[in-house]
Amino acid sequence: MRSIWNGAISFGLVSIPIKLVNATESHSVSFRQIHTEDGGRIRYRKVCELDDHEVSSAEIGKGYEDADGTIIPITDEDLSHLPLPTAKTIEIVAFVPADRIDPLQMDAAYYLQPGGAPAAKPYTLLREALKRSHKVAIAKYALRGRERLGMLRVVGEAIAMHGLLWPDEVRAPEGVVPDTSVTVRDKELDLADALMDTLGEVDLEDLHDEYREAVEEVVAAKAAGEAPPEAPSPPSSGKVLDLMAALEKSVRAAKESRGEKPAKAASETETQEEAGKTTAGKEGAGAEVRHLSQRRSARTAPKGTGGKKSTSTAAKKTTAAPRKSTAKTAKSTQPAKKATASRSTAASKSTAASKSTAASKSTAKKTAAKKTAAKGTTAKGTTAKGATKKSAAKKTATARKRTA
Repeated sequence: MRSIWNGAISFGLVSIPIKLVNATESHSVSFRQIHTEDGGRIRYRKVCELDDHEVSSAEIGKGYEDADGTIIPITDEDLSHLPLPTAKTIEIVAFVPADRIDPLQMDAAYYLQPGGAPAAKPYTLLREALKRSHKVAIAKYALRGRERLGMLRVVGEAIAMHGLLWPDEVRAPEGVVPDTSVTVRDKELDLADALMDTLGEVDLEDLHDEYREAVEEVVAAKAAGEAPPEAPSPPSSGKVLDLMAALEKSVRAAKESRGEKPAKAASETETQEEAGKTTAGKEGAGAEVRHLSQRRSARTAPKGTGGKKSTSTAAKKTTAAPRKSTAKTAKSTQPAKKATASRSTAASKSTAASKSTAASKSTAKKTAAKKTAAKGTTAKGTTAKGATKKSAAKKTATARKRTA
């Protein structure tokens, strides 16, 4: 691998000479621009505007265009003497946990190669320190005409550096989130989790660029004078209206691809449960209605008399009334019971009072009759005593006359 930048890592007072090497490469198929009429190659030639001659890459340098259009030449030597400590140095400024780095900031990746034998010891020291701390190093460096931000981490036995965008270069996600309120049910989340578990993990080494392979097949077929392969027709699928159904189909398809027997769909189970609940609710409602009607017919049969009739009727009406709510029924029943109890008490008191009055009147009549009878007996006794006294007086007078 060819180095693209030479410098050093500044680790406190430790300086580690390194070379910067590209860690990635592109495998995409490159195309050339051609003239569609005759297949001629279209080229972009670099021509000097002053003498109208084509120039080579070795004759091309850098220049800054001023506001008035004046070109100010800038050489590599001018850039090498920039008043920056990072011109030829990767300056480590901090060590932070890896999860502190937003993946949106990550840019190009490089390997840091130690520059010679003297760099081996400090290079290994930095690598092992990063391993043991489970942290990454944040650094600043200058490359290709600008100062950049980087992140150093351990990859195998090497130190890699990821170029990072500056925080103000990452755009905020404004206007990209749904602007409508959406509610996700727990069962939908459970299905999503099941799908994630079914798909499982993957070895990234097993993934490859199928698009590039397809392009290469087309190129090979055209080069051999054959017809390019036709694209397979996409599977026909209607518009998905039910998210639960789509998740369940995805889970079943993933399990079938792995040879597993798919379980019963959650939505079907839910539908059956809801249907069972609805049927049970309807049957329960019907039974309750029939039960109430029977109680009403039984309680509208033979009625009592007096106060008991009004009490039982009021209590039965209150009991037989439909229950809309437990709390409302309790509240409405209590006053009715109180009113019924008060009416029953009043009726009982009235009945007791009437009975007491009647009993008192009867007792008075009997007492009067007894007193009258007693008076009659006394009068008779008095009369008899008077008659006896008169008879004795007459007998005494007759005896006196005879004696005389």
